Amino acid sequence: MFGLSYLYYPWGFIVQILAIVHFVRRRPENYWFYIIFFGGFLGASVYILAEVLPDMTLLRGVWQGFGRRSRIQTLETQILDNPSAANYEELGELYKDQRQYEKAREAFNHAIAARSDSIYTFYSRAQSSLRMNDLAEAIPDLERVVAGDRKFDYYRAAGLLADAYARTGQLERAEQLFAEVTQISTTPETLYNYASFLKTANRREEAREWAQKLLAKKRTLPRYMQRRERAWFRKGKALVKELATR
Repeated sequence: MFGLSYLYYPWGFIVQILAIVHFVRRRPENYWFYIIFFGGFLGASVYILAEVLPDMTLLRGVWQGFGRRSRIQTLETQILDNPSAANYEELGELYKDQRQYEKAREAFNHAIAARSDSIYTFYSRAQSSLRMNDLAEAIPDLERVVAGDRKFDYYRAAGLLADAYARTGQLERAEQLFAEVTQISTTPETLYNYASFLKTANRREEAREWAQKLLAKKRTLPRYMQRRERAWFRKGKALVKELATR
């Protein structure tokens, strides 16, 4: 069952275990599980070369996190003497990168109170609210951003606003905005959110079509982009399966 792993005992089992743990956490294509399980040491080694090592580039944020924590401590001290909008904006971004979204939003609140002319700060606050699933707080900020610059962040702000409208039952407003955004933006996030909106609107055929566009896009992206957008492709695959069973 474990192929040639007995030749490398106990390293064959260790390499297989490491490969399986990575597979469970990252969820690449399902065929890799069979390669790892039945290929033993050799199959697991191939998997590590093809999937684990390239993923190491995505771990840069882990090492950067140490520097962020140090910078956060410095800014928290500086703000006591200089509570400027710039300091609060930087602190908010650092908190957001650390996934401390409540603290990030609070920092952006202070930044906006000091200076309310930067739509970037409103956008960052909206992103923090979305991460906290607080759509009611995110929508006004996103509306301000989109009103100030329709194309902000390559239409991602408009796409997030359309999705927020859809998730709060404002389907007509969501449809109008999605109709504009999907003419320009074909990011996996936008494709998935639009397909989800169509499902919510009970337009299942169209939802299936757009979910399939999402899965087809995976084949056109370079490998590093496929890894970065893996979560959206996984969601798209689940959505296609759900739409096919009802």
